[in-house]
Amino acid sequence: MYMHKLTSEVVSDYTSNIVNTEAGKVRGVKVDSTYIFRGIRYAEAERFAMPHKVQPWEGVRDAFDYGYCAPELNTPIPHDQFYVPHYFYPQDDACQYLNIWTQHINDGAKRPVMVWIHGGGWFSGSGIEIYSYDGENLSVFKDVVVISLNHRLNVLGYLNLSAYGEKYANSANAGLADLVAALQWIHDNIAGFGGDPDNVTIFGQSGGGSKVISLMQTPAADGLYHKAIIQSGGVNHPNKSLAAAEEESRYMAERVVHYGGSPEELEKLDFYDLAEATGKAIWDFKQKYGKTYRWQPIANDWFAGHPFDSSYRKETMNIPMLVGNVFGEFRNNYLLRIGEGHKNQWSEEYKLEMIRSFYGDAADRVICAFKHAYPGRNLADCLFFDKGHRAGCLEFSTDRAKLGGTVYNWLFDLEAPFFGGTVPWHNAEEPYVFHNVQYIEAQYEPGVSETLQDLMAAAWVQFAETGNPNIPGLPVWEKVTPEHVPTMIFDRLCYSTVDHDKELVEAVPVVQSGMSLGNGKAVYAEGINPEVSD
Repeated sequence: MYMHKLTSEVVSDYTSNIVNTEAGKVRGVKVDSTYIFRGIRYAEAERFAMPHKVQPWEGVRDAFDYGYCAPELNTPIPHDQFYVPHYFYPQDDACQYLNIWTQHINDGAKRPVMVWIHGGGWFSGSGIEIYSYDGENLSVFKDVVVISLNHRLNVLGYLNLSAYGEKYANSANAGLADLVAALQWIHDNIAGFGGDPDNVTIFGQSGGGSKVISLMQTPAADGLYHKAIIQSGGVNHPNKSLAAAEEESRYMAERVVHYGGSPEELEKLDFYDLAEATGKAIWDFKQKYGKTYRWQPIANDWFAGHPFDSSYRKETMNIPMLVGNVFGEFRNNYLLRIGEGHKNQWSEEYKLEMIRSFYGDAADRVICAFKHAYPGRNLADCLFFDKGHRAGCLEFSTDRAKLGGTVYNWLFDLEAPFFGGTVPWHNAEEPYVFHNVQYIEAQYEPGVSETLQDLMAAAWVQFAETGNPNIPGLPVWEKVTPEHVPTMIFDRLCYSTVDHDKELVEAVPVVQSGMSLGNGKAVYAEGINPEVSD
């Protein structure tokens, strides 16, 4: 993850790059113009317990290396290493660490702060897992403070032990509480790193989008962030009601206790033994409920629950939002193998054959709606349009607008050159947002990539600074209204449109796990599980 030019000058000595935090002094490195602080501990916590402030220390702590990532029950084999390059790091229960990239320290600068919340659902991932997450280039490009962080996941962050006593009353939300603790640390300390504690934007993709929404549904986080960005996550209806989520989470906890011992014993259990007990409990859950258990926060007096299941907290209506997704998500033509050969080489007759086979009785309506939404485009791409994420974005954006919230909608739709041309996939927009496209071999296209990343990164930072993403170089970007959803399309030529794909979303049938539609069949590449992205 130390991806810098060979000519970069890295400066670190005993007297330079030091910032004083509430708990003590930290020393970072300076790479060219950027001060980088890796692995700052923002909180401490006992297993299953709420986080608390870090104990103060004497002297200066080095912040040269990333801190521990949250332990994973099983680390997914990266099926997508070519087009979403991953980076792996040591794991430990004590994973409450954050990283800072900034152009200023100790000089009174008050720059916008952008806090990145990683994806991987609520069960895997880290703040440094994907190459795109490196914040140096974005910080340099627009003089913004960029932060990434780790927090507890899976059984460590979301095991509902509330039935076992007051001590565990909020164990089902411990990982979410870590995020609140991180925002509190940022509020209390970021001024020394050149950031404005009164201008903090939280942004996240996939599961990170879910976490952004969950923070907005958490009163303890109020006042610690001021704008929010959701990228391809969190905007779909939960797959269970609040009551069902509570019931299922209690059953999961009961089975983990059955295999691993009392909660007190679980606290002391080696993580690998805890993971083994959890694996057995997950098997029991699947036998009982016929589905895989989804780790997630559980609604209680501390957390209000997903707004689609409860309601949008009125206290968040003053938070401007940027909400969107990518065209293909998990349905891109590289992952979802449909037909013979490559889509961009199909004859018109073969396209129609595949569309009718795949969509069945809905095919004609889909074709008509797709041509209206994307006139002149390769008709085969309608096979790879992601209905789920897009429908959720439209509903979420409209709901917020009806309640008086400020929302801007976007769609990333740049086809990548690899595999003969591939519609954008889940994570595809991240290198552009972070100004890191040079790290992603599958996406890079000379001239096109540089131009688009300049526009997207600038729009994201402009939104973080002002709450409005309009910048020179883009068409006028209107806010969502209760009646209409203007969308900024990020492509080779960026353009603004209104309600362009509303009919398409309605026309495309519901996809069950991405496996089949109508009379056709599609199979994901080995290792893909789109059900766990959020």
